[in-house]
Amino acid sequence: MQTAENQNPKNPSCARVLMHLLRQYDVDTVFGIPGVHTIELYRGLPGSGLTHITPRHEQGAAFMADGYARASGKPGVCFLITGPGVTNAATAMAQAYSDSIPMLVISAVNRREDQGMGRGHLHELPRQQDVSRAFCIWQHALTSAEQLPDALARAFQVMRAGRPGPVHIEIPIDLFPAPMPGQLEDYRATPTPSLPAPGGDAISTASKWLAAAKSPVILLGGGAQHCGEAATALADRLAAPVFESLAAKGIVDERHPLCGGANLSFACVRDRVESADVVIAVATELAETDRNLVRENYHFSGKLIRVDIDPAQLVCNARPDLAICADAEATLTALSAAVPDAGEPRRQSSAEEVESLLRACRSEWWPGSEGRFPWVQALRDALPTDGVLVTDSTQLAYNTNHALPLYQPRSHLTCTTGYGTLGFALPAAIGAALASPRPVVGLIGDGGIMFTLGELAAAVEQKLSLPILVWNNSGYGEIRDFMDEAAVEQEGVNLQAPDFVALARAFGAEGCRITQPEQLGKAIADAFTRKGPTLIEITAP
Repeated sequence: MQTAENQNPKNPSCARVLMHLLRQYDVDTVFGIPGVHTIELYRGLPGSGLTHITPRHEQGAAFMADGYARASGKPGVCFLITGPGVTNAATAMAQAYSDSIPMLVISAVNRREDQGMGRGHLHELPRQQDVSRAFCIWQHALTSAEQLPDALARAFQVMRAGRPGPVHIEIPIDLFPAPMPGQLEDYRATPTPSLPAPGGDAISTASKWLAAAKSPVILLGGGAQHCGEAATALADRLAAPVFESLAAKGIVDERHPLCGGANLSFACVRDRVESADVVIAVATELAETDRNLVRENYHFSGKLIRVDIDPAQLVCNARPDLAICADAEATLTALSAAVPDAGEPRRQSSAEEVESLLRACRSEWWPGSEGRFPWVQALRDALPTDGVLVTDSTQLAYNTNHALPLYQPRSHLTCTTGYGTLGFALPAAIGAALASPRPVVGLIGDGGIMFTLGELAAAVEQKLSLPILVWNNSGYGEIRDFMDEAAVEQEGVNLQAPDFVALARAFGAEGCRITQPEQLGKAIADAFTRKGPTLIEITAP
């Protein structure tokens, strides 16, 4: 319905300007659940050009925004109510913070005159910003409607110009209808900032070291998602093996003969990295989650060059011999232009070395993996070459991390890289499917999906052709194995699973149950033909 305000753009409300500016910043989708405190916020939504997706829980809203951001490279946006909306979304925001995912959270907060007074108003949360302070890269609470344009400008600058992460802007509920000066067209986005280029001296030093190196290695982290072509070009130029963190999986096409994939947890790869005479580590924390929970860091015997947009990360976990605080893509491109070509014989030798290392990795797989390998291969065969795999913390996903090759950046969205919460994959896959025309497959365990099962309803509403694989090992299988290994009596890990197929159909989705890897290809292919999600329950061997 057209309101008087929608018809007359002069002195538009704060909520209306917010929607207009979000479109100016190239936002097209927002995730949120309306509440009594955000009614006036939603008055600005009709006619704004924004698509609103309603999850079934605010945690799902933030996970969807996270998946949207990972798949698209643009900030994911969610609207939250005061109090429980913020606390419900906190876990998903913390996951995004841990993995450096750009997310803009717009929440309501109680009226300005009520804040800090403890009067017992609905959804009142004393010091609401304190809840998100630990996992936001920037926060702001509006004290006047006129602050909105500057607050949004700063939010997008910090998400785009440095190490990204969640940003939280609070808007008091009395400001949503507040009139803003001028007309809507007066409000424009601030241009995207240019990222810093590497200094000439740093490139000169790094190129000399790399040109003289006999056994260089390239390590890529999740912050290099935009660097696939540049990283591949430098690897070819140096004839250097490339290894990726779990967050970086797919940045370099894993079919490339110099790509060793996300196998940094295995001793054979670790030895190769530690023995390299020069290592160039790009946009990576060098953290234990990059090494799949191998706690001990590398002992670099050669020179370490670190490249990162965040100066703090340049000395985190390992001190470099050369630190380059600059955009990763610009740095890799400059190095490719500066180093001599290593030549085809050396490229062939390095390719043979990588092939040998990949064979050795499989021999290091932990017990039980061999029984899951046919499922990994079946999933690789079923996933289109441009497909996106969204994984949760579940046993089969730990194997796909290493053994399922991916071919494009932004094709591996996983919560196993940092904060490691359960329940990520279903809503994040929904967000990814809404963000990208590429086919998306979600993989989650029978325990993890119970955290966010209700989001199947949102996927049904959006008619997403989305296969969701549920690895059903009757509980928390990985923790069960750890208890056995530690000689701890199993407690709390053997769960009563529901009938997932019946549950899926109750939501209006399709469901099927398979027991053999040979059945997976058809199940996924059929799911891609449906206008709605398909839950594929896999009975774990």
